[in-house]
Amino acid sequence: MDILLVILGILLLLTGIVGSILPVIPGPPIGFVGMLMLRFTRFVEPEQLDRYSDLLWIFAVVTIIVTVLDYFVPVWGTKKFGGSKAGTWGAAIGIVIGLFFGPIGLILGPFLGAFTGEMIAGKDQKSSLKAGFGSLIGFLFGVAMKLSVSVLMCYYFFSELVR
Repeated sequence: MDILLVILGILLLLTGIVGSILPVIPGPPIGFVGMLMLRFTRFVEPEQLDRYSDLLWIFAVVTIIVTVLDYFVPVWGTKKFGGSKAGTWGAAIGIVIGLFFGPIGLILGPFLGAFTGEMIAGKDQKSSLKAGFGSLIGFLFGVAMKLSVSVLMCYYFFSELVR
């Protein structure tokens, strides 16, 4: 049973890393569940159980914070660079459409979506480009946050596994 939980934990952690990049998969929460799987195995030694449980609590709080922030950072980026609701909606739609175009679509989708949304709303090209850039910065910052947390969870999972 321990081996099954470890394999499931590894699969969930890897899915968490992929989900940190793809906006349709909640990366850090899935990765956290993977990390939690190890807690219920004999790989976490009894004398290390309290330390690992504390680590799980810390990652639970960080996962919640990062997941909530991920919804606000792209919007903040768009607004910080002068975007309106149209730019924010455009960025969200651009992320979804960008999924169908691979990694380049994920990067350009929010930018082009915010730009298009602002242009449709009647803003000039310079303002629309600025809002698109803000959306892109927000999206990339969100990805970096999620990816950092997911990779850290993998690190602690494997360091505990090989201990």
